[in-house]
Amino acid sequence: MMEKLLIICVFVGIIHMIETLAYSVRLAGLKTRKLVVALSLFNIIVIVSRTANMVQAPLTGKLGDAVQSKEDLPVLLHQLQTILLAASIGTIAGALLIPSFVSIFSRMISHLEVAGSVPKMMKNITSIHTLEKAKKHVKRPRWIMLSQLRIGGVPKRLLFLNLMATTIYTVGVLSTLYASTLEPTLSKSILMSSGLINGLAMITLAVFVDPQVAILTEKVMKGESTKQSMNKMVGTLVISRLCGTVCAQILLVPAALYIAWICKLIP
Repeated sequence: MMEKLLIICVFVGIIHMIETLAYSVRLAGLKTRKLVVALSLFNIIVIVSRTANMVQAPLTGKLGDAVQSKEDLPVLLHQLQTILLAASIGTIAGALLIPSFVSIFSRMISHLEVAGSVPKMMKNITSIHTLEKAKKHVKRPRWIMLSQLRIGGVPKRLLFLNLMATTIYTVGVLSTLYASTLEPTLSKSILMSSGLINGLAMITLAVFVDPQVAILTEKVMKGESTKQSMNKMVGTLVISRLCGTVCAQILLVPAALYIAWICKLIP
């Protein structure tokens, strides 16, 4: 069981690391002045996240299947809390990798323009010579970057919505899994509700968060705003995302109880 939990944590960490790095894709696009290419190229990396999610989802479901009685619930709760911890660690890893990611991803955009296609680009960048040169683009995060991340200039409402969406998205599936073990007779309806919960998080991101980031990106592209303002927004969004994964720990049990209560009310 411990090996299975470790595998789940690794996949969850990868998922949240990639989703954290997604904030910095626009920075790479601004750096190369190839924003559309950057967003398109990042979709390849997103495939890794989607694949990891497809693998870890049934493994996580198996943790719920292992619950045979109420005595097993504390063990399941500890396992779910460990998975949420992996989400926070993955987010931190993604935040630390942002400087290197922006530099390396910018080079990938240039390689794609030269190669003309993704398969040719992948062939070129996986050569030993190119990989050796990639070491020069690895950058250590500096404390000065953190000291510049003041909330001033970044809408607090935006950060709050990003925090809430991250919390809901992070805890949604795990809380429904825990709720299904609390109310075994309603397990099917509870598990089916996870899509609705994650849908709310996706709607919040798509309607309230992403458009504001896109507007600021366009302003920077046109010279109406500075790159520092974009760096600040990305940094504060990453911090709010990390806070969201921490809030998910706090809301795991209350959310499970609430979901179970809602499902009881459905006729």
